[in-house]
Amino acid sequence: MVRIGAASLAVPALLASFLALCGQRAALADEVVADLSEHLIAITTGFTGTEVTLFGAVDAPGDVAVVVRGPSEATTVRLKERVAGIWINTRSVTFEQVPGFYSVAVNRPVDDIAPATVLARHAIGLEHLIFGLSGEVPPMVTEDGRQLSEDETEALFRAALIRNMQRNELYVPEEQTVSFLGDSLFRARVVFPSSVPTGQYTVSVYLIREGEIVSAQTTPLVVSKIGFGAAVFDFANRYPPFYGLAAIAIAVFAGWLASVAFRRR
Repeated sequence: MVRIGAASLAVPALLASFLALCGQRAALADEVVADLSEHLIAITTGFTGTEVTLFGAVDAPGDVAVVVRGPSEATTVRLKERVAGIWINTRSVTFEQVPGFYSVAVNRPVDDIAPATVLARHAIGLEHLIFGLSGEVPPMVTEDGRQLSEDETEALFRAALIRNMQRNELYVPEEQTVSFLGDSLFRARVVFPSSVPTGQYTVSVYLIREGEIVSAQTTPLVVSKIGFGAAVFDFANRYPPFYGLAAIAIAVFAGWLASVAFRRR
């Protein structure tokens, strides 16, 4: 279930922003201007996901691509193989600068708006998302005995990484829609799952004409925990030994309390 943020329901405010963007249109020259319905996603105990609306305007007709990237970190992908009847991790590849969340919205199929070289340069589309490598790529052999090259092995682990992120709803598998309202105004929805990681996000908007990016704008977005859950999370990260002791103490107390309750019955 997706919870719609209160800001996305503030229609008058959005309309006012649209009119303000329209007022800037005369001053635009091969430019795109955009903004978000909210710049902070607050994760509370009952957080089930949310939706943010991006709205903007262009000076003249063109294609628009919206790329949302979450905070990046190193991620290790492990390969499990059956050895002596037991499934164990046998090989692994560590990728650097892996976005914790990734989504793309376009007004028409992404491969139709620009050549692959331009899309790859700006990482527009999952197939153009590039990760750095940390360490060596392990040798791999196919079932028919063929030795895979490093590039082929990296591609296999990269595909597995993307599948895992899609399974966790952190990489949106399909392109989302940018809707135009007339010739200049546009809007796009970005849906975040309950598992969305916290941190600093970037929302990049690209204006594309004749296969070239003529203007771009990046807007920040913050996903942060608040309330009691945030306090517990912060305490666990700052003082892990004390958090572990507190968890054990609470578990022991809960067990003792349950035994007392059952004895009375």
